[in-house]
Amino acid sequence: MSVSTLAQPARPPLPLRAEIGRQLRRRRTIGIFTVLTVLPLVLLLAFWLGDGDGDSGERGFVDLAQESGANLVIFTLFASTSFLLVVIVALFAGDTVPSEASWASLRYLLAAPVRRERLLRQKLVVATLSSVVAFFFLPAWTLVVGGVAYGWGPYVGPTGSQIGWPEFAGRLLIIVGYLLLVTSVVGAFAFMLGVLTDAPLAAVGGAVLLMILCAILDSITALGSIRDGLPGHYAYAWRDALAPTVDYSDMITGALWSIGYAIIAIWFAFWYFLRKDITS
Repeated sequence: MSVSTLAQPARPPLPLRAEIGRQLRRRRTIGIFTVLTVLPLVLLLAFWLGDGDGDSGERGFVDLAQESGANLVIFTLFASTSFLLVVIVALFAGDTVPSEASWASLRYLLAAPVRRERLLRQKLVVATLSSVVAFFFLPAWTLVVGGVAYGWGPYVGPTGSQIGWPEFAGRLLIIVGYLLLVTSVVGAFAFMLGVLTDAPLAAVGGAVLLMILCAILDSITALGSIRDGLPGHYAYAWRDALAPTVDYSDMITGALWSIGYAIIAIWFAFWYFLRKDITS
């Protein structure tokens, strides 16, 4: 063996590339992207089967969905914000650690040796990257499907205002970026629960139930300004990005609340995991 070979530094355990490869091969990941691929096609079929007699004066996102591919994208995001996107983030973030425990491989990973903070960091990075890809894939694919079906015209708002290309592309980037920030609280809470439990379903379901509970509390107007601090209260603030002049105030507030909660949850996950007795 040559001296140069001996001098080469050892590769760090649990490389990011290997973790990404494992993520791509998992049935959960394949299932999520299958749903995202089929969703715009299902919407096209639904609109085709509909009778189109629902005109009532005031037109919303669903009424305008067939105006152009851009409109179909906005309706798809509007329909997905409160549940589908929440479930996607919860699945990617909540299943990553407890799945190792349920396979009885977590203890062996740490004996590789993989430092605990490195293991959590790699899992969190891959979960975040997976969510980012999913959030950009949905509008991009929907735009292609909608463009072919309804044309590549400008986005038409409920008031009749239009946003042409390429300005709409910039607005869409703002919307997707905001959705990633505002759902970070879901991913962080699911990740934290995944550290606390060995059951993937408990981690994913717990995060989804949290958002459902917050949505119920948010509907109680008697809570007043307390609702402003509930996760998900500003989930639809991205609609301000479609106004003639973008108003960032609610989006900034919603992002700050979500990031604040996410930092606390992730900090606690690392703090607990570094002290946890790993038995599985």
